Amino acid sequence: MRILNLGSLNIDKVYGVEHFVAAGETISCTTFETGCGGKGLNQSVALARAGAGVAHAGAVGPDGDLLIDTLEEAGVDIHPLRKLVTVSGHAVIQRTPAGQNCIIVCPGANGEVTTAYIDEVLAGFEAGDILLLQNEISNVDYAIRAAKSRGMKVAFNASPITPQLLQYPLELVDYYLINEVEGKALAGAEVNGNEEILAALVRRFAGAAIVLTVGKDGVYYQCGTERAHHGIYDVPVVDTTAAGDTFCGFFLASIAKGLCAADALRYASLASSIAVSRKGAAGSIPIWDEVEAFAKTATEL
Repeated sequence: MRILNLGSLNIDKVYGVEHFVAAGETISCTTFETGCGGKGLNQSVALARAGAGVAHAGAVGPDGDLLIDTLEEAGVDIHPLRKLVTVSGHAVIQRTPAGQNCIIVCPGANGEVTTAYIDEVLAGFEAGDILLLQNEISNVDYAIRAAKSRGMKVAFNASPITPQLLQYPLELVDYYLINEVEGKALAGAEVNGNEEILAALVRRFAGAAIVLTVGKDGVYYQCGTERAHHGIYDVPVVDTTAAGDTFCGFFLASIAKGLCAADALRYASLASSIAVSRKGAAGSIPIWDEVEAFAKTATEL
């Protein structure tokens, strides 16, 4: 089983601030860093560091060498990538001393992924392989249909939620990797509380595996009648930027290794706990050996 991540790549400009800037307010930053990110890039790095065989498809601009190098250094197959004349995607990130962040994203080359390119890339994959998608590139709806027509499984990190996303062929998705905000938006009904959100998603997307992260309450999994839950770990929170992406990558890598859902939740939770204890996006993502070492001493809350 191979994994193809058709996903975004962003140059992150990270500003350390005492608090998020308010409307009409001008503030000075305390620190400034440039790094690599984008949900797609982060998840590919996480997959590779978790030991999965992953290829990354997507687009960068003339300024995208740092993004390409980051993927290659992590062990990601970069052959499907394309370099365009459009500027690479980039993000402006505010990060507080408590490790919280807010993000503004400019799509750049991520918005120029064409249907012809998607067909070209998918031609190298076959039934049983996994296509991982996020909602940060163009033509996601086409990619879902095209992958399913080839017999591939589709894993969808449905973020960010947009009006267009709700029109995608969501019934074709095999794995949903979402948080409670995204879960509420996808549920198709007024729901409150983790159990209600999960139940609504299971009803709406019968047959799909739902992986619902819910902050301090951990993560829930359900596929049909199979259910699992895993809590969080007690770690100092430094930066939450890549926590969700780390979770997605380690969860799918664990499934690809043949682990059961409960074990996949455990390894993904351990990995994301390590990531939030470090600064940065892609740079905060651990390797599999670090996760196994942490598992020996970590205490689930």
